[in-house]
Order: sequence, then C-alpha cells, then structure tokens
Amino acid sequence: MAATVTYQFYGDVYGGGLSEAAFGLALPAAERHVRWLVDAREPADGELVPYQRAVCAAVDAFAEFGEGQVGGFALGDFKVTHYEDEGTTGEEIATADALKELVGTSLAFCGVR
Repeated sequence: MAATVTYQFYGDVYGGGLSEAAFGLALPAAERHVRWLVDAREPADGELVPYQRAVCAAVDAFAEFGEGQVGGFALGDFKVTHYEDEGTTGEEIATADALKELVGTSLAFCGVR
C-alpha cells in the first residue's frame, strides 16, 4: 500500500509525541491493523491523510497499551488487574481511535460484505 506513514508525518502533521524508536516499534502493528480495518482498500483521492492519521492513532494506542488486555499494574512480583468481563484490549482502543480518524471517508464503511 502506498499510504506509508513516516515519523515526520507522525510528528509534524498528526502531532504525535512518541520517540522515533517507540514509533518504529508500534508502526508495523498499526499499519497491519488499519489495513485490516479498511479491508485492504486503497485510500481514494482525498483519503490519504485520514488514512495516515488513522495509522498514527493506532501507533499511539499500541505504543501505550500493546495489543493485549488493558488495565492493572505491577509492583515487583505483585500484580493487580482490572479486567471485568474480559476488559478491553489495546487492539480495541486502536480500532476506536483509528475509526475516529476515518470518519467521513469511504474507508470507514462498515456495511454488509
């Protein structure tokens, strides 16, 4: 897909605050996730920036929460989790954040396939 997101775009256009290293670590999962979210469709004219912003939103979510369950903390060997009814996952947060960036585009269509 031609809609590659660079660290420069992430910082200058999206306004992201991750380090370049953290951005690079989260980018593959974010690109893969948004590509899945849009059913591997190419952005149409005028949709490239919203697509790239969706990837950036997913980068932030995956960098902060990972791809697994969200909630809890650890102090040494002591762990507390806040998972009620399976809780939420980093993937669910990335999906919600990315869809917010895709509003108004054909890429956010969630109809019958």
